[in-house]
Amino acid sequence: MVRIALGSIREATQPDCIRALVVEFIVTFLFVFIGVGTAMASDKLDAGSTMAGLFAVAMAHGLVVAVMISGGHISGGHLNPAVTLGLMAGGHITVFRSAFYWVDQLLAASSACFLLVYLTGGETTPIISLASDVGYLQGVIWEVVLTFTLLFSVYATIVDPKKGALNGLGPTLVGFVVAANILAGGAYSGAAINPARAFGPAIASWDWTDHWVYWVGPLTGGGLAGYIYENFFIEGAHVPLLAAEDTF
Repeated sequence: MVRIALGSIREATQPDCIRALVVEFIVTFLFVFIGVGTAMASDKLDAGSTMAGLFAVAMAHGLVVAVMISGGHISGGHLNPAVTLGLMAGGHITVFRSAFYWVDQLLAASSACFLLVYLTGGETTPIISLASDVGYLQGVIWEVVLTFTLLFSVYATIVDPKKGALNGLGPTLVGFVVAANILAGGAYSGAAINPARAFGPAIASWDWTDHWVYWVGPLTGGGLAGYIYENFFIEGAHVPLLAAEDTF
C-alpha cells in the first residue's frame, strides 16, 4: 500500500519547487483565463444557455487543459487542487508541496478572473452553481463522479508506467475527458471538477452560491481515484518520493 509522502516546509525554498510553483501559476492562470473568458463571451453572445454555448465552453476548457498539461512538465501541469490531491493520495507529490500548489492555484485563478473583470469593463465573472432542480447531494455526487473520471484518466494515460501505446497522448486524452465531463454535467452541477476553477469567479464576483459543493465533490472524487488507481492497478510500480522516515 502506498504511503503518503509528508515532505517538509523547507521545500518552499528549493529551486525545483520554486520553478514548479511559477509554472503552475502560469498554466493555471491561462486555463482559468481562457475557460472563464469563454463562458463570459458565451453569455455575452446569448449562447450560454444553449447546447452550442455549452459545447463552446467544453471545447475551450478541454483544449486549454490539453495544451497547459503538455507545457507544464516542470510542475506537472496540475491546474487543479483535486488533481494535486489525487496525486498526493498516490504518493506522487508531498503533502507540503501539495499545500503550496493549492495556494498557487487559487492565487492564479483569482488573478485571472480579476483581470477578466478589468478587461471586459467590469463584467461579472459567471460563477459555477447548481441548476435550480439539482439538490446539494446530487451536485456533490455529480462532482465526485466527474472528478473521479478525470483523475482516473490522468493516472491511466499519464501516471501509470504501463500506459504503453498511450505514452505521449495523455494530455490530449485528459483534455477530451474534461470536455466530455462539461458536456455531461455542465447543465446540472456546472461540472467544475476543479475547486480553483470555481474559486476564481466566486471571489471576483463575491458570489459564493453553492461554492462548498465544488470543494467537497472534486476533492473527494480526486482523492478516491488517486488512492484506488495507485493501490489496485499500478501493482507496486510506484517509486516513493522520499525516504521512509518522511512518510506516514
